[in-house]
Amino acid sequence: MNVILNGDHRELPDQATLQWLIEDLGLAGKRLAIEVNEEIVPRSQYGDYRLKDGDRVEVVHAIGGG
Repeated sequence: MNVILNGDHRELPDQATLQWLIEDLGLAGKRLAIEVNEEIVPRSQYGDYRLKDGDRVEVVHAIGGG
């Protein structure tokens, strides 16, 4: 299936979840927020949230500073 990830087209396996995507991107354990089709998905749902063909996914990294 194809999704749009941070503005770029990306091919993902069928049945991919947000958790799978996070791990594939090497972001497991990082502080981030994910929005799918302009709606924020709670972290507690990443493992169960299945992506669909054509979804628009935005991954935002939290950056600390002072």
